[in-house]
Amino acid sequence: MKKVSAENMANTSVKKQKKTESLGFDNALPTLPIKTILAMTFGCIGVNMAFTLQGSQMSRITQTIGVNPNSLGWFFLLPPLLGMFVQPLLGKYSDSTWTRWGRRIPYLLVGAPITVIVMIMLPFTGSFGFGYGSMTAMVYAAIAIALMDLFSNVCLAPYKMLAGDMVNEKQKNLAWSWQQVFGYAGGILAALLPYILTKLGVANTAGKGQVPATVIWAYLIGAAMLLITSFVTIFNVHEYDPKTYAKYHKINEDKQQVTPSLWKLLKTAPRSFWELAIVQLFSWIGIMYTWTYATGAMANNIWNTTNPSSSGFQAAGNWYGVMTAFYSVAALLWGLFYAKTKANQRKFWYSFGLFADAISIIIVATTHNQWVALIAFALYGIGNFTINTLPYTMLTTSLDGRNNGSYLGLFNIAVCLPQIIGSLASFVIFPMVGNSQSMMIIGFVAMVIGSFSVLIVHEGK
Repeated sequence: MKKVSAENMANTSVKKQKKTESLGFDNALPTLPIKTILAMTFGCIGVNMAFTLQGSQMSRITQTIGVNPNSLGWFFLLPPLLGMFVQPLLGKYSDSTWTRWGRRIPYLLVGAPITVIVMIMLPFTGSFGFGYGSMTAMVYAAIAIALMDLFSNVCLAPYKMLAGDMVNEKQKNLAWSWQQVFGYAGGILAALLPYILTKLGVANTAGKGQVPATVIWAYLIGAAMLLITSFVTIFNVHEYDPKTYAKYHKINEDKQQVTPSLWKLLKTAPRSFWELAIVQLFSWIGIMYTWTYATGAMANNIWNTTNPSSSGFQAAGNWYGVMTAFYSVAALLWGLFYAKTKANQRKFWYSFGLFADAISIIIVATTHNQWVALIAFALYGIGNFTINTLPYTMLTTSLDGRNNGSYLGLFNIAVCLPQIIGSLASFVIFPMVGNSQSMMIIGFVAMVIGSFSVLIVHEGK
């Protein structure tokens, strides 16, 4: 057996350290106990239940109350428009919010109860006698959807910022992966609820313009889970005080720290911020067109109907919920695998995940078999995990700890803006192509472009 000298081992260690430093990695933060990382990620169960219900049921709810498919873009326009303004402000002000409860946790403490209220509002859109397809019903639904997305993001942002504030480079893949693993666990439950409730005998159809009881109860259960899991995080995570935070992030407390304006932060953003934003542009258009048009595409291709009041359309809505749960399982398993990957392989796994997502979209858009669509969504799960993990991991690696919240808030624009662009474009594109399947094919093309765009990203400081 070949012997390895102490000198060679030392040289190898130095080389690894230099490679890590070349990416801008900083190991000043301490290694956290597993129970701390568990506590700061557990609340993602409830938050992702809210997002999953929104993604899997919003198109179904709006079309059930009388929204024309050509007008669906309006309902997906308000949430990201609000998010573009609220998330950066939340990040900026939480950066300088030092309280006895921390600086991120107070926003979760306020955001969670409000999100619960809005989650209760939304599924009852068709229960107030507004009238099928009436302007009142449309306005009520639009406001409820916008508020739900807004405050769901208020709940989600602290988890991302806590990971940036407290987790060192060695544990970063683990923490971000666990956020997604718990998130997908909640997503599995949320997506399956309408299907499970139907099997338990809860009505899956309702009068014209009314949302079925299965969907209403799914939202009520999701709201309860959001509140419970959020409080688990609130009561068990203790953020660093200002002095300790400055020490771990190597910030000189002797110098007066002036919080830059958001505009100045944008002008001095690290290179990777803009490069990742380009990738986000294409990948989020692909996601959004899947959210919006998958139910309609499957109803047409598999159940041979475009009538939102038909049992076939509602069956397609239930099946999309099952598919969402299935991709959540795939994403959860993929997250456990990804947590063990090396930090210098992130670009490869980012591109791989987006390409897997693209393949799943094109299959769901064209298949006439519901089981093929289900299997294909395993690839969508890999892509969804990737889109919700890799960009943030790579971005926080490029930050110095001074304005983490502000930059994560500003980066949310890279999530919101593609949805706005996609929504506005749909008003022109949908009348031209005339069906949901073609809209998903456009989403496939966007996702493929996104997978190649990863090549331009430079990770690190």
